[in-house]
Amino acid sequence: MMTMTPVCRRVHVRVPATSANLGSGFDTVGLALDYHDDLDFTLSDDPSDSSVRVIIHGEGEDSLPRDETHLVVSAFRQACRTFGLGHPGLVLEAWNRIPQARGMGSSAEAIVAGIAAAAALLHQGEIPRQTVFDMAAVVEGHPDNVAPAVFGGLTVSWDMAVDEGVGSVPIAGGEPLQPGFHTITYPVADDVLASVFIPDYELSTQKARQALPERLPYRDAVYDVSRVGLMPGALDPRNVSGGSTVDPNALLFAATQDRMHQPYRRGLMKPSWNLIEDLRERGFAAAVSGAGPCVLVLHHGDARADVEAVAGEKLSSGHWRVLHLPVSSHGVEVERR
Repeated sequence: MMTMTPVCRRVHVRVPATSANLGSGFDTVGLALDYHDDLDFTLSDDPSDSSVRVIIHGEGEDSLPRDETHLVVSAFRQACRTFGLGHPGLVLEAWNRIPQARGMGSSAEAIVAGIAAAAALLHQGEIPRQTVFDMAAVVEGHPDNVAPAVFGGLTVSWDMAVDEGVGSVPIAGGEPLQPGFHTITYPVADDVLASVFIPDYELSTQKARQALPERLPYRDAVYDVSRVGLMPGALDPRNVSGGSTVDPNALLFAATQDRMHQPYRRGLMKPSWNLIEDLRERGFAAAVSGAGPCVLVLHHGDARADVEAVAGEKLSSGHWRVLHLPVSSHGVEVERR
């Protein structure tokens, strides 16, 4: 493959934290949060240089690798090969704020950052977000965190299966639907605030997935389907035709109910589960953020003081901290320099 010439030598990438599942939307629903990692990608001017140098500030600075095995670098290299950019020398400098292995989308952020940087180096103007999403979802293996990291806001994603195993699905009067991952976005009301409680312990996504059963009772599947259908209207009443007479925080409480994954994982994160129970007993829409162990609380309006009051003992112990974050509507952002 012929090596393409980059349109610039340096790009700055900003990727939001994300929260997946939101209770009922296991492996499908994601939300972008206004809390970001910032990364600079600088290419070497020497065409014979293929080295990598990684500089990390903040989260993971004492634990993340500083070579080709760094997830940002490996995603960047894979995208470069796909786009025809070869294997250029790279200096990556990252300012990490998103906690690692806590359920705030740090791995999706890393993958999206690397792919978006490669896309920005090759393309003028707006990056091809759909291409970035397509590639990142395949690398991550599931789209729930990747989609909001790319597009922002509330996303609902799915893996389009083709029964025949090949080709696309013909849609009458429309474009063929290709197999693979797809996503759509929904608006979120401006008054929605996400309170994220971050503990001082980690939980790997792999370990959390191993706790899930191979089969679910039919009634539990119906339970979650009925709740996840509420999510767009719960996060923005404008998504409900003619409006809704139900209080939006009551809708959020119902939409975040779950029997599909959280009950099976609670033994892996007992402090987090205890906090969720305390919050839900007081009417707050609390759920595990992603695979955990962070706890997400969604609410319309400013309920920060009330939410912190419920978690007062945990916060004062020094083992927890809390972030009160708006929703990010932008997704990944790039700046060529």
